[in-house]
Amino acid sequence: MSYQFLLTAFVVVIAPGTGVIYTLAIGLGQGRRAALWAALGCTFGIVPHLLAATLGLAALLHTSALAFQIVKFAGVAYLLYLGWQALRSGGALNVAARDGSDPGPRIARRGALINILNPKLSLFFLALLPPFLSGTPATATAEMLVLGAVFMAMTLAVFALYGVAAAQVRARVLSSERALRWLSRGIAATFAALAGRLAVERA
Repeated sequence: MSYQFLLTAFVVVIAPGTGVIYTLAIGLGQGRRAALWAALGCTFGIVPHLLAATLGLAALLHTSALAFQIVKFAGVAYLLYLGWQALRSGGALNVAARDGSDPGPRIARRGALINILNPKLSLFFLALLPPFLSGTPATATAEMLVLGAVFMAMTLAVFALYGVAAAQVRARVLSSERALRWLSRGIAATFAALAGRLAVERA
């Protein structure tokens, strides 16, 4: 495995995206344990796209405009729903003082759906991984899976750090009603912007 792949993967993982925003929002609103569940869910949501790229299904999605549009607009609707959850009092992503947190599996499931409903991820893996393969056809599938597993491990570690960092400042945020309102609005606006960006994506 080359250091070029590790560097490329790291740059991709640390870049703020839907998964990072979700994990940060959960960390701020529900604490460290919930943030770790969010990071786990977002990482698990990569699996279908990795398998699609490995098995060649991503190319099929790329050539099928209807399939791409269906998955894309399901993703757009889901991101808008998460934005609403940030604004709604008692919503899953609303940053507010609360006792306890949502059940871990529920938090993870929401995080997984964020990535599962993003059709660009399959195409991303189809473009990212092949250049780092050895060029031996017999081992190509195994190499794709190994590189994908490394990418997922890196994603989990980085997202967990983001979430824990957000949880660390949670106490300070909760002490200011004004900060709570603006954070929730900011999270909602970010998800709306991400939904808009996804809506104009093309296969």
